[in-house]
Amino acid sequence: MVGTLPSASLPRSKDTYTTEYHGPLTATFRRLKLFSVASFGLSAALTPIMFIIESSLPIGARASLAGIAMSTSGISTLLVSWCGSTYVTTLRHLRPEDNDGMGIEGLEMTTLSLFLRKRITRVYDVDFLVQTTRPFAKWELAETVSFAPPQDAGTGRKAGEPGEEETVAETVAADGEVTGRWIVRWEEGGVGHCRKVGSMVRHFNVHEELLT
Repeated sequence: MVGTLPSASLPRSKDTYTTEYHGPLTATFRRLKLFSVASFGLSAALTPIMFIIESSLPIGARASLAGIAMSTSGISTLLVSWCGSTYVTTLRHLRPEDNDGMGIEGLEMTTLSLFLRKRITRVYDVDFLVQTTRPFAKWELAETVSFAPPQDAGTGRKAGEPGEEETVAETVAADGEVTGRWIVRWEEGGVGHCRKVGSMVRHFNVHEELLT
């Protein structure tokens, strides 16, 4: 196994499955995104004025100033989007009996896009969540996993048959439309290789100390 959810091995009471986690920095990230988008919009709106007002600056200099202003605002907006796209605003456990009948513990995590649109990612098996090296994230959906082969008896989670594919996670828009899936394809020896289909949230930034 290449890794597991850090809190998955800890004992939980029955009530813990229904307890929601709320990201303490949700409001901060929300305001930061609003400010960033508003700043970029303001820069875009004011840039044409530089070419309208009378000035001793030549047209080439005005174009350079406009380009610098737009590129600076655009880069900062992209950075805010990249840093904040992984932040989990809410998290809840999917109880084994409620997890599409899979009998496996799962997670449902909500993140926000740059324009504050909700993206709900359901991970149907927490063993596919591993630690990540990406900045501004704690977990990621694994690219490769290894479980006991399907023919092994007396084990917990088992791999699928070689050549079989499973959807182990989905990202859903606020209107309920599935925008992306994380699919594992099983090979010999219980090894699975995962791939993304569509627009899928793969990385998640959570405060692990609040989950224990």
